[in-house]
Amino acid sequence: MTLRRVRIATGPLVASLSIGGCARVGAPSFELFGAYFPGWMFCGLVGIVGAVIARAVLVRAGLSDVLPYQLFVCVAIGLLAAVLAWPLSFGW
Repeated sequence: MTLRRVRIATGPLVASLSIGGCARVGAPSFELFGAYFPGWMFCGLVGIVGAVIARAVLVRAGLSDVLPYQLFVCVAIGLLAAVLAWPLSFGW
């Protein structure tokens, strides 16, 4: 087999692997005020709230003057909150 034939034969296989995450049951979502919202949007909101709370705690504790790279620390805490919200809300 030539390299061209191998590429033609494996093209549909590679394309089908890209949609492997799609399922017949639908994406994780929840109903809010009669509309369905995706789960990632909920987890993103939890992450933003987590970062804001982390910033408030750092300021209140007096660590905002001492701690370097506060933005990265708050973003990391918010990301951790968002990642932990996913399995707690939608299961492992």
